[in-house]
Amino acid sequence: MNQLYKNIAMWLIIIAAVILMFNLLSQKQPEDIKIPYSVFSSALESGQVTEVTIRGNSIKGRYTDGNTFETFAPDDPELVSRLSSRGVRITAEPKIDTPGLGSIFIAWFPFILLIAIWIFFMRQMQSGGGKAMSFGKSKAKLLTQDQQKVTFKDVAGISEAKEEVSEIIDFLKAPKKFTKLGGRIPKGVLLVGAPGTGKTLLAKAIAGEADVPFFSISGSDFVEMFVGVGASRVRDLFLQGKKNAPCLIFIDEIDAVGRHRGAGLGGGHDEREQTLNQLLVEMDGFESNEGVIIIAATNRPDVLDPALLRPGRFDRNVVVPKPDLNGRFEILKVHAKKTPMTDDVDLEVIARGTPGFSGADLANLVNEAALLAARKDKDRIEKEDFDDAKDKLLMGSERRSMIISEEEKKNTAYHEAGHTLVARKTPGTDPIHKVTIIPRGMALGVTQQLPIDERYTYSSQYLLNNISVLMGGRIAEELILNHKTTGAGNDIEKATELAKKMVCEWGMSDKIGPLQFGKKDEHVFLGKEMGQKRDFSEQTAIEIDGEVRRIVTDSYDRARKILSENTDALHRLAAALLEKEVLDSAEIDKIIFGDETPPKGVKSEPGEGSDSGGTEGTKTSAAMSVVKDVAGSSSNEDTKN
Repeated sequence: MNQLYKNIAMWLIIIAAVILMFNLLSQKQPEDIKIPYSVFSSALESGQVTEVTIRGNSIKGRYTDGNTFETFAPDDPELVSRLSSRGVRITAEPKIDTPGLGSIFIAWFPFILLIAIWIFFMRQMQSGGGKAMSFGKSKAKLLTQDQQKVTFKDVAGISEAKEEVSEIIDFLKAPKKFTKLGGRIPKGVLLVGAPGTGKTLLAKAIAGEADVPFFSISGSDFVEMFVGVGASRVRDLFLQGKKNAPCLIFIDEIDAVGRHRGAGLGGGHDEREQTLNQLLVEMDGFESNEGVIIIAATNRPDVLDPALLRPGRFDRNVVVPKPDLNGRFEILKVHAKKTPMTDDVDLEVIARGTPGFSGADLANLVNEAALLAARKDKDRIEKEDFDDAKDKLLMGSERRSMIISEEEKKNTAYHEAGHTLVARKTPGTDPIHKVTIIPRGMALGVTQQLPIDERYTYSSQYLLNNISVLMGGRIAEELILNHKTTGAGNDIEKATELAKKMVCEWGMSDKIGPLQFGKKDEHVFLGKEMGQKRDFSEQTAIEIDGEVRRIVTDSYDRARKILSENTDALHRLAAALLEKEVLDSAEIDKIIFGDETPPKGVKSEPGEGSDSGGTEGTKTSAAMSVVKDVAGSSSNEDTKN
């Protein structure tokens, strides 16, 4: 309240000063006595007027006794002759228009602008002069007890990571427990993990559990258009930390300022590098920062500067992985506390059917199920809502309003039936979860495969099976409809990329051998793979092309043989898709195998697991999820040609 009163008083003083200055600058001579025209006329006739000044219809004059007057004269053509006959001295001046508010504002605008600038700097310099250049101050937020609502009970699926960060909190609460054995508190903890695994949530839980001040800031908050601001903010951040020690400082997305030095466009004088240099000095420089612990999060540890990762700065790297089956079940239980569900919802079954989902994916799954249930005016979430939500996340939203011709619909049905039949007849592939010819997302049809369990390595046979599945859609079009469409373009792109990685990165070609070719040329400053460095001869390039072609064509021939030997099953699948539009795994097995016992596939990878085919668009396939998970690449959806 004292600050408010000070601001009000300051504004009142400024306004009073402006009014006073305006009055001083606009002071006029004492106003003349205004008289009626009749009085003026009588005085003129009696000879009491000695001189007049005429300005338009306004007349100012002086009496013989020295007093002045002012009057307004009507249009009187004989007025001048009357004045002359009485010997009155006459002065004529041009009429001056009185300036309006707009003219006054324009005239005073520069002065008002200077006052506004002066007020701004005065407000910045108040409070002891510590805010004169406030953009150089840290933007870190100090979390209060009221804001610390997340605890370790709200974090599930990453028990090992919780144990490691819990040790930091224990050290702050009881340091003698560790120091009596010669241990020292870690200066920094780096949380590393894929997007959505819960790094920031874990930091919020640390803030909720710790009884010490907790500062939170983003890596991008250090970056500014002014040179030197980033380093200034780093200094101010650690200055606040020292004043509140012991304390925790959380830097989210630290790769925004911690990228490898020497790759910047500005060389050693790059602003980002100056910020990083200051951060390195503050974490472990000449002056110690006892009691200030840095917790940072990133999903790109490969681009961080080695000096930032050495012991003494970030002493501990905590990996926050994607949750396994038990982890997914625990995460679903955390989210289920906030949502009413029916008794038929089994969270363990949902966890088993969502391999590869991160914590954020599972939270989104529960949220989508709640939205779908609310859309249907339900008071509880049912199993059907979870199934629909999972299909929406994995395959995209349905586009039932899209008008498709019967010919194109038939082509889509055979395309998806080809994917499905090859996948179901090839041992070792992921089980089919669902097939649909309803347009979803960018795809006209989707064949969804879902792995049974987690898998962290992939055999060459598994990858070859996925290439065969990708080829199944094109082959079905060729065998049954005798034509080729653009819908297989995305399938071919994925199969080719997968075959290239098998040959050039994973050493899965007997002819080429266990060698890697095409080293990635990565610009650390940009954080992107800008291309591949050519580190092999022209002859080797020819051999690589030949091996890639052989892998794809062999898988193509294998898929063609499967479809040729099971044409009747292909027709039945396509007909069922045209009739029902959506088939689940049980219906697919009944159509393909009838009353026979279907062969069982092997357990598979924990990725997103969707193998999609469509006539003009496809979703991410199981094969490409292997490329994405193992090689770290990403794929684009095939768009309409």
